[in-house]
Amino acid sequence: MQKSYERAASLLAQLSLQEKVGQLVLTVRDKSAPMTGMHQSVVEGRIGAILNEVDPATNAELQRLAREESPHGIPLLIGRDVIHGFKTIMPIPLGMAATWNHDLVEAGAAAAAVEAAAQGINWTFSPMLDVSRDPRWGRVAESFGEDPLLTAKLTRAMVRGYQREGDSRIMSCLKHFVGYGASEGGRDYNTTNIPETELRNVYLPPFLAGIEAGAASVMTSFSDLNGRPVTANAWALRQVLRKEWQFEGFVVSDWLAIAQLVSHGVAEDLEDATRQAASAGVSMDMTSEAYSACLEALIDKGQVDGQLVDALVLEVLAAKYEFGLFDQPLRTYAAAPRTSEADATALQLARESLVLLKNQQGLLPLPQKGKLALIGPLADQPYEQLGTWVFDGDEARSCSVRQALEARLGQRLIYAPGLANSRTKDDAGFAQAIKAAEDADVILAVLGEEAILSGEAHCRADIGLPGWQTALMEQLHALNKPLVSVIMAGRPLTIESVAQQSDALIYAFHPGSQAGPAIADVLLGDWAPTGKLPITIPRAVGQIPIYYAHRNTGRPPTPETVTHIDQIAERAPQESLGNTSFYLDLEPSPAFPFGFGLTYTEFDYAEFEVREGMNSQEDELVLAVKVTNTGARPGQETVQLYMQDPVASITRPVRELKAWQRVSLAPGEASTVEFRLSCQDLCFYNGEDYVTEPGLLRFWAGGSAAARLCTETIVLEG
Repeated sequence: MQKSYERAASLLAQLSLQEKVGQLVLTVRDKSAPMTGMHQSVVEGRIGAILNEVDPATNAELQRLAREESPHGIPLLIGRDVIHGFKTIMPIPLGMAATWNHDLVEAGAAAAAVEAAAQGINWTFSPMLDVSRDPRWGRVAESFGEDPLLTAKLTRAMVRGYQREGDSRIMSCLKHFVGYGASEGGRDYNTTNIPETELRNVYLPPFLAGIEAGAASVMTSFSDLNGRPVTANAWALRQVLRKEWQFEGFVVSDWLAIAQLVSHGVAEDLEDATRQAASAGVSMDMTSEAYSACLEALIDKGQVDGQLVDALVLEVLAAKYEFGLFDQPLRTYAAAPRTSEADATALQLARESLVLLKNQQGLLPLPQKGKLALIGPLADQPYEQLGTWVFDGDEARSCSVRQALEARLGQRLIYAPGLANSRTKDDAGFAQAIKAAEDADVILAVLGEEAILSGEAHCRADIGLPGWQTALMEQLHALNKPLVSVIMAGRPLTIESVAQQSDALIYAFHPGSQAGPAIADVLLGDWAPTGKLPITIPRAVGQIPIYYAHRNTGRPPTPETVTHIDQIAERAPQESLGNTSFYLDLEPSPAFPFGFGLTYTEFDYAEFEVREGMNSQEDELVLAVKVTNTGARPGQETVQLYMQDPVASITRPVRELKAWQRVSLAPGEASTVEFRLSCQDLCFYNGEDYVTEPGLLRFWAGGSAAARLCTETIVLEG
């Protein structure tokens, strides 16, 4: 990076103030205006980056103008939301997180980069690292779930995938810095109040992981953080990002976020907002036109230091040099072709993203004979299964569940959707669906929510199945036939009644282009499920927030102290209710815990032990557990390690994910899985510093956050 900064500094010295400001401007074309206006701005050096241009010929011409006709030949950044694929769509990020497979996630990002780069895009606003513990929030679909360690590891993977060396790499952008996933009430753009201990222990670590992986840019959050919008938050952008972490890339605001400082109530007008954002360290203005309109005047008036602006420009230029944009020859672009490699990656990601939540009496895999009734509004929806953020997704590359099963089962499949879409509120299609189910040996219901119901600004107060899907499910259940349900959604839904009515249940976080073949492979036994939940599924919306790494409180609930509302005697004394932290009308546990997922065999955990203790900061703590496949089929298990620090200087979570490993075992085969933890793996921020405190540590090993096999050790030196 040092050489890139040296080249950038040499170029910076040659730029006029207008050209400097131009490098800080990310603009979007007014499609109602002639293209000549944007062409002229590029030639004059008044634009450094362009958003949402995907036409190959347009991008080639814009880069030619920038490189050959602008005063100093500075290449453009051309940005696009390439979130989980470009033309070929992978599972939504929440689905990718359900794979717990960072190598496969990296391959998915690389495939997306190849397709996007083919059309002239060189910058994506991904990955989103917001730790998300409220499924009402629409953007939970774009997250890696509720855990900071899982999020951090998958962040590294996506950054590596996007930024692989070669002609088909695109810059990554870590978003949204920081705490956006904690939006109050699960409402998008809302305020976030996060104590510094929580920020540093939960919300900041994934960003540090992305920076360590080499991410070129960071995007500020829309939200305010403890009363100060992040787009004008010098503590977050200068103290943490620049000073503590030594981040050398550049910072871009989110869409209109600088102008929205006025709406937040911390800036008087656009000029004031510009001054605050630049002073806080925002290198590039996304679409507000604040920098282009106000920055030169603020420098002339002495309200913004010209050297500060030089530093911001230097960051942008250095990133362009570091990424090789100055050294790449001009090229033509073309529509991204479909490739077998992208399809294969999408298929494997979709397979591994599917989470088997229930399989009563081994109903799955489905029997090889008999008729299957395919019911439900999402059974034949190639577009809806793609999920949110698929502006460029090619629906023609998407294969639905119906299409995949018809290819495999032929006349054995009977299809009747029952509902036109997931929000339909009439029973006009029920009779046909029930008739199909009556004529079949097994019923398959594909339910959930359409793509439009999750994503940015698509928050929901009631996260149950929309429309009349629950009523349809009740009628299917009443037939008393084997019933398999697939829930296809962009978030965890409250599906307890569906879980009770189903003999087998699969959760599919919008699996993308290859959803149909992947689901067919799992249903028919060609792929044994491996997915694990990256986020807790609540029993009811009133439980939210519910996440595994909560703190204990002074009065944690126990089986002895939890009383259900129906068990309370009339005029019962107050002390008979237990006086612990729980709801009277709902048991404390979730519907399904973080990390949970079944397969077509079973695993036994035993002989969990500490092999090497930690007596000094240089030591590694080594733990091992024996895992045995006790079933009749081969299978793959994600072995998870959780830790609790039961006595610490601040209250700590009841459990924290510390590591995981994937292990494949034949029937009857056993393997000893070993985990090695460093002092850094055990440390936390206590309000003053990052520490590993001496004392007792408790560990669990198992297949989910509800693992019961436990061991303990003493750390002698912090």
